[in-house]
Amino acid sequence: MGADVEEPASHGVAQRSAQHGRREPIASTTPTRAAVILPWERPAPDRSERPEATRAAEARLAEAIGLAAAIGLVVVHSAILPLRARRPSTLLGEGQTAAIGESIADLSVAVVIVDAALTPVQQRNLERAWKTKVIDRTGLILDIFGERAATREGSLQVELAHLEYQRSRLVRSWTHLERQRGGFGFLGGPGETQIEADRRLIGERIVRLKKELRQVRRTRGLHRSARRRVPFPVVALVGYTNAGKSTLFNAMTGAEVQARDQLFATLDPTMRGMRLPSGRRAILSDTVGFISELPTELVAAFRATLEEVAEADVILHVRDAAHPDSAAQRADVEQVLDGMARDGTLDTGWPGRTVEVLNKADLLGGIAAVPVRQGAVAVSAITGEGLAALKGAIDVRIAEGKETVDYSLPPEDGARLAWLYQHGEVVERHDEEAAIRLTVRLLPADRARFERPQ
Repeated sequence: MGADVEEPASHGVAQRSAQHGRREPIASTTPTRAAVILPWERPAPDRSERPEATRAAEARLAEAIGLAAAIGLVVVHSAILPLRARRPSTLLGEGQTAAIGESIADLSVAVVIVDAALTPVQQRNLERAWKTKVIDRTGLILDIFGERAATREGSLQVELAHLEYQRSRLVRSWTHLERQRGGFGFLGGPGETQIEADRRLIGERIVRLKKELRQVRRTRGLHRSARRRVPFPVVALVGYTNAGKSTLFNAMTGAEVQARDQLFATLDPTMRGMRLPSGRRAILSDTVGFISELPTELVAAFRATLEEVAEADVILHVRDAAHPDSAAQRADVEQVLDGMARDGTLDTGWPGRTVEVLNKADLLGGIAAVPVRQGAVAVSAITGEGLAALKGAIDVRIAEGKETVDYSLPPEDGARLAWLYQHGEVVERHDEEAAIRLTVRLLPADRARFERPQ
């Protein structure tokens, strides 16, 4: 989505998407001057909602500015605009729209980011009023995802989400989309209009993308099946974007995954092995960060990036303990996981296998200065403080998920005996002349694997 102010946002991008299947990012080699506007409605009082989970307007604006900076935009103006009522035509009030227009004209702003969900009509009217490109929160996040996705699945998911979003932007409000193409005349009726052709091309591409995604997911499913044959439990990192998950991932595994102080620096799942204090090896998975009010198109399109969470034996919920909005961020993450549990993507018992990790303790003076809830662990991925305790907590949580089973093996069955020692925890052993009797603690998947008919 370039900074060309003469082209309406909808049609230009839609055509590029239909023809090439990939959008151009907002940012170019020359930094683009941007304004970030937050239409703010005071949250309605809700007795069931925890007060600390209410997101402050200032924190939300700072997050939006961070999102803009994540793709190289230079934010030269920002504002919080209180909304008394949502105007169907522009969302904002007339006076607010006029005031913003004067500000951005003086600052030569090339793109205005409205941190809200705009209807196609609202987007068009604001572009006309401000004489510049306007994108909403969904469009901004899509641009970030489009720049960062690296794997085949990630790229397909970005393109699918982008096309579904753009299809909703194709409205008859743009008159240049009404140009008719010449028909063959078989029925004597009018030819296909430009908007219908664009919608048809996008629809055909969406069908092809969904087919490709099903194939990619089948391949990933085979890979997961192969991992289940490996005797390593899976530990998944989840958390709000920029909570320090990738830095923690590197610190715990010795990997060199990209870790920057930037929103959405990680968009594709990455997995590495690590050694726990018990000597057990585990697979650690880094995942895409969560964000408040994730656009509906992205919730559906990126659900597969969280498949590792559904498969994980332990979930590490990484939080930025130094962030002023940390409690609200925790609520956002838990809301998404609850939604996954409701639709069956994640089991309802996920809180029981979750360890809360309060990261960035170094910014608060060390782990001793971080107030922690029961079962939580304070760490600093930068200094390494608290990492040993975290690995110990992972060990305990894995052990809690094990089942105690009794087996009787013939003395000559050395291979299966060795397998139990390698994959499980032998609690008791009695060597008899006719059999070796064992009491072993195993993960449910390992027990099923061991008891599977040979």
